[in-house]
Formats: sequence, structure tokens, C-alpha cells
Amino acid sequence: MNAVSQPQRYLINVEQYHKMGAAGVFPEGTRVELIEGELLSMAPMGTPHVWAVAALTRALIESPLGRHVFLLPQLPVVLSDISEPQPDIALARLPADKYRKARVTPADIVLLIEVSDSTLGFDRQRKMQLYARHAVPEYWILNVQDRQLEVHRAPEGGAYGSVQVVPPGTPVSLAAFPDVAFDWSVALD
Repeated sequence: MNAVSQPQRYLINVEQYHKMGAAGVFPEGTRVELIEGELLSMAPMGTPHVWAVAALTRALIESPLGRHVFLLPQLPVVLSDISEPQPDIALARLPADKYRKARVTPADIVLLIEVSDSTLGFDRQRKMQLYARHAVPEYWILNVQDRQLEVHRAPEGGAYGSVQVVPPGTPVSLAAFPDVAFDWSVALD
């Protein structure tokens, strides 16, 4: 007689995820992310979220930072064989031509930004742990509800060692470019 076992989750990898997308498994307009082998539906973007992503993207491109990084708004980042999240904004190392034939990986990332309105708990917990575990050097959460920026740095073992909460009107510099200040609060106007 066989022992009774508990049902097990079936986890997929990035290659399987891409094949599913190519085969049309996801209905048109469906927003999903692959996080640690699980397909997660992404929350619909409300107007404040859409505005914040668009305003941040434009401000970053037009700022001096735009000359130092390749900006990827709402595009996938391959963190591992089983995780391909789609942060709201990723800043990747240059040269940009590198990404014509290769996906962005943790070694390429300067900064990931999540604009958080309805998903604040998820972004502060699961996403933050995921990004820290994969040594993303800097992770920002634009907290739309509380009108503040949460700057997370110094990843180690699934956590960030440095957390700074920045109020609107206070420019922030990236750790990779400390001499270039950025006014992030344009996304809240």
C-alpha cells in the first residue's frame, strides 16, 4: 500500500513561462509575473500608479541619471531560473546595446523601483526579500498612499541593511551615482 502524500505545488521555470506566453496560454491583457516558480497575477494599475510610473520614467530620462543608465519601464528582469518579475522601473548598467540579445539580470541592475498603491504589503515583503536575496543593490518603493519614497540598500541574505524613508521635495541620489541627485516627488504631483 502506498503512503498518502500531500498535494505538491507545481513550480515552473522562466523557459516554461516564456513558452506559455508564446503559446497564448495567458488571455490578452493579462498581467502576470513569475515569482519563485509561481505565476502571480498583477494588480490592475489605477490612475495614480499609471501617472507615477510615467512621471518617474520621464523625469529619470530627462535627469542627468539618464546619461548613466538604461531605463526599462515595466519590463521583465530575470533574477533566476524561476523568477522573472516586472518591476515598474529598472535602471540597468550601460551599454544599452547589450540588452538587444540578453535579458536584464541582477548583475546588470543599478536600481529597481516599485510604485506601490494597492500592493504595498507585497512590495515590502515578498518583492523586497526576492530582490535582496538576488543582490539587487538598491530597491525603491514609491509609496503612493503615504506620499513617500522608501529607499532600501545594502542587500544581505534576503534583507536590506539600510532603509531610508524620504519625504516629498527631498532629492535622492543612487548609491551607484552619489553625485547625481534626483527629484522623485514629481511622480506625486
